[in-house]
Amino acid sequence: MRLLFILLMSCLMSVAIQAQDVAVQDAYLARSFVSKQGDTLLYRILYPENYDRSKKYPLVLFLHGAGERGNDNLKQLTHGASMFLEDEMRKQFPAIVVFPQCAADRYWIDISIRKQLRTGEDIAFNGVFAPPVREQELLDALHRHLIKTESVDKRRLYIMGLSMGAMGTFEMLARHPKRFAAAVPICGGGNVESTSRYARRTALWITHGTLDDVVKVEFSRRMYEALKSAGADVRYTEFPDANHNAWDPTFAMPDLFPWLFSKRR
Repeated sequence: MRLLFILLMSCLMSVAIQAQDVAVQDAYLARSFVSKQGDTLLYRILYPENYDRSKKYPLVLFLHGAGERGNDNLKQLTHGASMFLEDEMRKQFPAIVVFPQCAADRYWIDISIRKQLRTGEDIAFNGVFAPPVREQELLDALHRHLIKTESVDKRRLYIMGLSMGAMGTFEMLARHPKRFAAAVPICGGGNVESTSRYARRTALWITHGTLDDVVKVEFSRRMYEALKSAGADVRYTEFPDANHNAWDPTFAMPDLFPWLFSKRR
């Protein structure tokens, strides 16, 4: 009987997870953006309930990690997408939420950085001191396109990212220092030398797991110290029991989204 009960509960959980996945896929509309150069960036977009173009809404750009790269315009919804569908979230913080997908063989940042991370080397991020990779250019072009074509509050532009996406977040801030009101980089890192470009313009809440064996926690610690020294409105939360998956405890922080959506340029 106990085994039967466990099997039944497993089946029910599986059905519930599948139903949740379908709900997420249905809510986030599949789109593709083609740049002037002919390059394509796939993305999913969630509109506020009862989207009213006579009003202005915050725009949240969410950058996934390396594990969610692909060409299915789906995997990028794996982490974070469902939380924006919660009833309380949609009621309290109506927003346009965008999940672009990095191509399977690409990165949001220079690939040499990723290689150094895998070998455990102590890296120096290039940031604005090197030409942007194609995906950085596409992100910028997509973001500008959405600001122009959707009903967006330009004073409330936000960016979030995890792992590779957090690195992409720091680079987006460095390359476009006057754009974002707030950012949430999760278990990533960036170029400390470029922090002065956006330190006094963008509020940040950085998070990382102390036990992270994929992206060293020192990368986030350095960014926090550099930003604090540059006078930034910056918070840092480190999870002592978390490995690379710092996003789940980050999403569970009760003050995160009230803090994020309170920021304006």
